[in-house]
Amino acid sequence: MAAVVGVLALQGSYNEHMAALRRIGAKGVEVRKPEQLLGLDSLIIPGGESTTMAKLADYHNLFPALREFVSAGKPVWGTCAGLIFLANKAVGQKSGGQELVGGLDCTVHRNFFGSQLQSFETELPVPMLAEKEGGSLTCRGVFIRAPAILEVGPHVEVLADCPVPTITSGKGLEDEVYSKDRVIVAVRQGDILATAFHPELTSDSRWHRLFLAMDKDSQARSLAALSLSVSSSEPEIVSKNKPLDLPIFE
Repeated sequence: MAAVVGVLALQGSYNEHMAALRRIGAKGVEVRKPEQLLGLDSLIIPGGESTTMAKLADYHNLFPALREFVSAGKPVWGTCAGLIFLANKAVGQKSGGQELVGGLDCTVHRNFFGSQLQSFETELPVPMLAEKEGGSLTCRGVFIRAPAILEVGPHVEVLADCPVPTITSGKGLEDEVYSKDRVIVAVRQGDILATAFHPELTSDSRWHRLFLAMDKDSQARSLAALSLSVSSSEPEIVSKNKPLDLPIFE
């Protein structure tokens, strides 16, 4: 059976994610209401304008359902604005901030790379992606008014980083200057995947295939846990239904 992947379709590049899923044989389902999350195996939160997406999610009362989906351990992938949604902490936000889903132990800067005019493309070293999905040791990173990850927790695996453009270095980082030469742009924490760039805007399907593999692993774990639960309860069921000892005549 093909995986059923939800794509949050409030605003942004959800159509591009839907097309990318079709190209690899997966079924995408657009999600705009809490009840549409029911029965889904996994979820993609696409890029877009994060403040607008947050307002629409709040309007449709999606935040509680999204948090429940993440806490249930189902695979979730956030790209660009979706990364901001999933972060436990975000800085560089507009006045008043925005609500977050959380679950990803990191601090993200909302517009680390600057305005729309500072959008760019670059080749990113991705050895883990190449090891898992084959292909080139690099991938094309499309950064559109993109965020970046400033800090990660101990259980977060860094999948990709990139050089900090000179024009951006330290810009807008509130009271502190970001002095590192490279900044984190892709991570994984358990069943959460996050990228600051837009794989759905390229022809490289490896990030989507990696996410589907996470989905399959998650379902396999769920089935194994269910099987273990059933098998562990069998002795009790048998003992309750054990027939009385009767003489055996030969």
